[in-house]
Amino acid sequence: MKPLVSVIVPLYNASQYICEALESIIASTYRPIEVIVMDDGSRDESLAVAQAFAKNHPEVTVMHQPNAGASAARNRAIRSSHGAYILPVDADNKIHPLYIEEAEAVLESRPEVRVVSCRAEFFGARTGEWITPPFSKELLARKNMIDTCAMYRREDFDRTLGYNEHCAAREDWDIWLSLFELGGEFVRLPEIRLYYRVREGSKRIQDRELKHKLIKEINRRHPAYMEKYLGGPLHYHRSWSKFLNFFRSVKQVGDFNRWEEGEVIDARRNILRLTEGVVVKQFATPSLWRGIWYGMFGKSKARRSYEYALRMEGLTPAPVAYREVRVCGVLRESWYACRQSECRHTFIELIENPSFPKRKQILRAIGRFTAQLHQRGIWHPDYSQGNILFNDDGSHIEVIDLNRIRWRKNVHGYPFKRLERIGEAGLQYLKEGYEQVQRYH
Repeated sequence: MKPLVSVIVPLYNASQYICEALESIIASTYRPIEVIVMDDGSRDESLAVAQAFAKNHPEVTVMHQPNAGASAARNRAIRSSHGAYILPVDADNKIHPLYIEEAEAVLESRPEVRVVSCRAEFFGARTGEWITPPFSKELLARKNMIDTCAMYRREDFDRTLGYNEHCAAREDWDIWLSLFELGGEFVRLPEIRLYYRVREGSKRIQDRELKHKLIKEINRRHPAYMEKYLGGPLHYHRSWSKFLNFFRSVKQVGDFNRWEEGEVIDARRNILRLTEGVVVKQFATPSLWRGIWYGMFGKSKARRSYEYALRMEGLTPAPVAYREVRVCGVLRESWYACRQSECRHTFIELIENPSFPKRKQILRAIGRFTAQLHQRGIWHPDYSQGNILFNDDGSHIEVIDLNRIRWRKNVHGYPFKRLERIGEAGLQYLKEGYEQVQRYH
């Protein structure tokens, strides 16, 4: 028996086109198929029209979700599907009756093929064949040359992050990059098997306005692919990317790539992301003069943070990696990654809550911790309320934001000027803890 093919149709405000699209799918010579229509919160009669069509066609299932975009609709529909192969079809397009049969035959007979597409023809506000350049993985790094309506294996989809729900333009380009990062080949069928409707003010035209965001998302999700085929990130002037990246150099220590897509937890100045227990700090782009200094003479904030954390074992979250990007020798970007601290409280909580459990005990412990820093020759100029972390009872304390630390043979004096908001009594407990250690040193 032949494998099931799942045809995925995201639907949004296309009531006048959806039946035509579904009829072209149902007319396919291939069986078995399932057709999953995901209505994405349409404001017209699209959902009702699709449901009426489904009543007479058992292969068609209609689902609904609040408006979240075409990518979210595709992802949810695919994860609800049961087929071995996936073919997305837009709700205003049509396919040839032979398309599914021919694409499935290629994927079944050639396991090295990752994606099967076809020639396409415009109709509606524009006519004629959609001419695309010959496929290459290097060219795919700069531009999309595969329409959304291409067939691939469900098991391959499950190895990716799915369609990018943070980008409202050319999301098909993103999924093709994800699939070809797995390796494999591409096949374009020699005959016209897709009919692409062009409407006035269509999404294809509106997408151009989202180019900056699109490129940012492509670079965020596919840094290894861009590095392999372009020597660095995709630039706004995409054809110049490889040339511009010739002047770009990257220094990286540790396995950094897998930590870059975490949830943003702070973006006030530097950007902090958290994923799988690792915190990644992306430092703000330095001014030109600072970039020259950090790039050619001094150490970047990321590198200092990493190297200082190695020297401060046990006093700060464990370092994981750092990365520096230079253009013509000038530092433009830098990141530092460390393990997420087990200390879930900051000094700010002691300031804002005079009734914090074991407050006196914790303040004395922070004083002792500070004295131990000084005994190791560590002076932290930014020893402030947000950079001191502690656990519930103060038995474990850590300090963060390390790039300004200074190493001295002799460190003297209370470094508590930036903690004065704790009040006189609080400062006294800090000093008591500090002196307790110094007294026996």
